[in-house]
Amino acid sequence: MDAFNHLNNVVFYRYAESARIAYLQALGMFDGSMVTVLAQSSYQYLRPVVYPDTLLLGVRCQRLGRTSIVMEYSYYSMAQSLVVATAEAVVVRLDSAGKDKLPWSSAERARLLALEATVGHTPKV
Repeated sequence: MDAFNHLNNVVFYRYAESARIAYLQALGMFDGSMVTVLAQSSYQYLRPVVYPDTLLLGVRCQRLGRTSIVMEYSYYSMAQSLVVATAEAVVVRLDSAGKDKLPWSSAERARLLALEATVGHTPKV
């Protein structure tokens, strides 16, 4: 909570970071062979979140690029029974030295598309 008695915008970024890490871990993409950097992010705050509340955070791949991924986030408030914020982030993949862009392998792309298919979603490629 911040001075205005609602969840501070920085906390939304932390939640997105945790969701992004869990998503990439579920795909087996944290094996030390790459680094990801957040290249861009934007948020739309629809309603304030106040204590007590529980947020459910959905994350999915909107678009899978050659070396990047555009991720979408949706923040659902249990207390309000509605989406209170949405977000989008561009994550770029780099080699383990963090210097050069590293393309997603065919196997990684297939795992990501298979994961998204389990919830009936097909990212743009």
